[in-house]
Amino acid sequence: MPVFGGWMVALVVAFCLAPAERPAIRLAAGLSAVVAVWWGVRRNRADDRTPWAWLAGSVALSSAGGFLYPADAGTVLVTAAYPVLAGVLLTFVRRRAGQARDRAALLDALTVTAGGALIAWTFVLGPRVADHDWLMLAYPLGDLLCLGLVTRLLSARRLVAGSLLGGGVVLMLLADVGYELGWIDDTAALGRFAFYAGAGLAALHSSMNFLSVPAVEPPSERGRLRVALLALVAPAVLFAVGPTVVAVLSAITFLLVLLRMAGTMANHRQALARERGLRQASAALVSAADVDAVADAVRTAVGQLLPPHTPHGVVLARAVAQEGPAVRRTAGIVLTRDLDWAVAVRLTQFSTTLRCPMILADRPVGEPLVGVLHVGAPEKALPGLQRALEVLAGQAALALERIELGQEVTRRDSETYFRTLVQNTADVILILDDLTIRYASPSAVRVFGGDPTGGVLSDLIHPDDLRLLSHDGADLRGPGDILLEMHMSDLSGEPTVAGMVITLRDVTRQRRLEQELTHQAFHDAMTGLANRVLFHDRLEHALARGARDGSVVGVLFIDLDDFKIVNDTLGHAAGDALLIGVADRIAGALRADDTAARLGGDEFAALIENVQDPGAVEETANRILAALAEPIVIDGETSLNAVASIGITTTPEADSADELLRQADLALYVAKGAGKNQWRRYQAHLHGAMVERLELRSALDHAVHEGHFLLAYQPIVDLGSDEPVGFEALVRWFHPTKGIVAPAEFIAVAEESGLIVPIGRWVLQQALHTVAQWRRALPPDRLPYVSVNVSVRQFREAGFVDEVLQALAYADVPPAALMIELTETLLAGDHETVWRDLALLRDHGVRVAIDDFGTGYSSLGYLHRRPVDVVKIDKMFVDDMVDSPQQLALVTGIVGLAQTLGLTVIAEGIESPVHRDLLARLGCPFGQGYLWSSPVDGTEALAQMSYVQGGQAA
Repeated sequence: MPVFGGWMVALVVAFCLAPAERPAIRLAAGLSAVVAVWWGVRRNRADDRTPWAWLAGSVALSSAGGFLYPADAGTVLVTAAYPVLAGVLLTFVRRRAGQARDRAALLDALTVTAGGALIAWTFVLGPRVADHDWLMLAYPLGDLLCLGLVTRLLSARRLVAGSLLGGGVVLMLLADVGYELGWIDDTAALGRFAFYAGAGLAALHSSMNFLSVPAVEPPSERGRLRVALLALVAPAVLFAVGPTVVAVLSAITFLLVLLRMAGTMANHRQALARERGLRQASAALVSAADVDAVADAVRTAVGQLLPPHTPHGVVLARAVAQEGPAVRRTAGIVLTRDLDWAVAVRLTQFSTTLRCPMILADRPVGEPLVGVLHVGAPEKALPGLQRALEVLAGQAALALERIELGQEVTRRDSETYFRTLVQNTADVILILDDLTIRYASPSAVRVFGGDPTGGVLSDLIHPDDLRLLSHDGADLRGPGDILLEMHMSDLSGEPTVAGMVITLRDVTRQRRLEQELTHQAFHDAMTGLANRVLFHDRLEHALARGARDGSVVGVLFIDLDDFKIVNDTLGHAAGDALLIGVADRIAGALRADDTAARLGGDEFAALIENVQDPGAVEETANRILAALAEPIVIDGETSLNAVASIGITTTPEADSADELLRQADLALYVAKGAGKNQWRRYQAHLHGAMVERLELRSALDHAVHEGHFLLAYQPIVDLGSDEPVGFEALVRWFHPTKGIVAPAEFIAVAEESGLIVPIGRWVLQQALHTVAQWRRALPPDRLPYVSVNVSVRQFREAGFVDEVLQALAYADVPPAALMIELTETLLAGDHETVWRDLALLRDHGVRVAIDDFGTGYSSLGYLHRRPVDVVKIDKMFVDDMVDSPQQLALVTGIVGLAQTLGLTVIAEGIESPVHRDLLARLGCPFGQGYLWSSPVDGTEALAQMSYVQGGQAA
């Protein structure tokens, strides 16, 4: 916009300084405006482009006509520009008006146009008609048409774009009028420059789109000044013709009529405002719920009835029955000092007050005068307010009467309601005179078996509870051992009661339920033992007693070993039955002073107190282990052996409950690490071991995120040729301070924390990447496979099968080059989802191996029901098979049965030629161990395969 505006100013200066070039400059200005309209439409992304296109056309016609003027063609083009411009203005007027019709704006436009037409006829049109100059009539007629439309456009809500366009058109029209009247010379063409500039600037402004959008606000009332100016159009025309007495008197007459109309309109507006205020007050009074709400509604209404910013005060006085002169019942203006002093003191800043009695003439009972409404205000504001305030006072009287009647109805309903409640309530309500029962509610017959009226309260209460009669809220035993909660209220001073009110409620079932809930809150629902909360509370009390009498307090943490196997193999019902049996055995092994608790899952605890020797706590642990040694029969058929580990600590080691619990937990951790079915006492160094384990877990988490892992590969060898056919990928952790950490030191922690999932994902991807490199470097007849250990927890992650297949596809490795190893315990567990995933992987060509076969709890019978391809015999069987006939027979059986089932056998941990030869004679085709190689990195593994290949070639 600034560039275009500056350009137009430059053209105007050039137009004034170079008269000979004016046609060309005028044409350049018009074309510049056309370009500006086109660019503004594009830049502002106008939705309605039609009127802007016609506006550009009007500018083009005007500029072209000005260039050709005074030729006839130029006159025709300039004349044609007017109806086109009028069409544009009419389009914008209709777009802005939308469905609404602003009659006032239309009349304004017509008034201005009619006045302009009168001037035009007087000075231009009339003379030209008389001279029969019909062609030159087109200019003033076009000006009048555009004048009316631009006035209509500018009378609506102003937009910057509309103001720019309208201002340009107005300046053009003024220049035309000046030229027609001979007031200005050829410089009248500057009005065209104003039109061109207004059109271009309007199109460039961001508000140009809103000229085609209906205005959201309704048509507004015109200001008094505007109406006065419009009304003076006709007198102004007379003055323009010639200032005469008729013109002056006409102007005075018009102004007087306008003043009278303005007064009438002001009174009308005030009447409408008061009517609106009374309607709003009526709505507020209808919804008022109390006297304060009525007063607030009246104050608001008075403020609306008075002219804005008028100081006033409102006092709503209720009528009070009293003897004396009758109160004035008519409304009127009185002196404030003559009012009752309680009212006058609140309106003392006003000399006069409008007093309106609130009277209900047809009130069925009581005094018709409900109250008096007092309004204090400046004296000149009160006379016109009287009739409206009389109506408001009547509405307020009706509202107060409605509220009073509503309160009376509510009071009567409340009396009936409470009478019904008392007669039908389950609570017993007694009214006593001293100790004699004067009144008893009907429910007393049900509770006491008869009407106790006239009796003594002490006869209804158990003799042992008579001392509690003076305690409000006490529980008393009544007839039949029912429990009654008693509350007392001394209403001796109340005339309607005049006695002591006793309320008795039967809380027998409630107290019994509270006891049951308390028991449930502090006891385990399955076993009936104390829960963690009760155990901790009793431990706190035991420590307090031990501190007083010097006795020893011991804590035992008991955890079942291999309980998860029971749940996985026999189901959760069998596991719950086992937990109940274990709880009974533990409780039976304790003394009466001791406490057995179930902390959660398969974790139990025992609190040993009132002993003098820590050795007694150890004896308790032995008794518990002995009690659990006997098989526990569940379902009347199945018997299970419950094996437990126990951690022990006593008060000589700690003196707080939390510390004892922590020490017992550490001792339990050591007991489970030392083996099953035994106990361990807490020792100070256990804390350091646990801290070290936590640090290990934290460091492992950091290693997962930083990628501090390595893969080593141990060859799987054909026992007949001693050639590697595959490699097992073994993960190693490169610790920043400890160096290379073996899997045995961190895999258990990874399983517990869930970090085994990202570790396993990395191992799988890295192993496939390495085997892909091997397969690209080796000949087709020497392509090895890679075996990767996978945790059951990885299979439980959603989408694991897709993850394996995507890793194979990414590494461009065929599924046959991957073998997945799982632990033997998976065979006997309830892992159907895992087996379905394994079957799906086998369908794609991935082989499945059972690692460390023979060390778990499974049998060979599981093998034929599972999707398994390979069985790996554990090293413990290979080591002893040479010297132990039993181990040799076991290995022979495993190899034979695997061959019968069509499974491949790999023997692990082969470290001597004797073991290799013996396994080869038994028919074991493959082996793995340090006899051939320790785990090496991927490059050295490739070198081993290349060496074997080179040796064969030699």
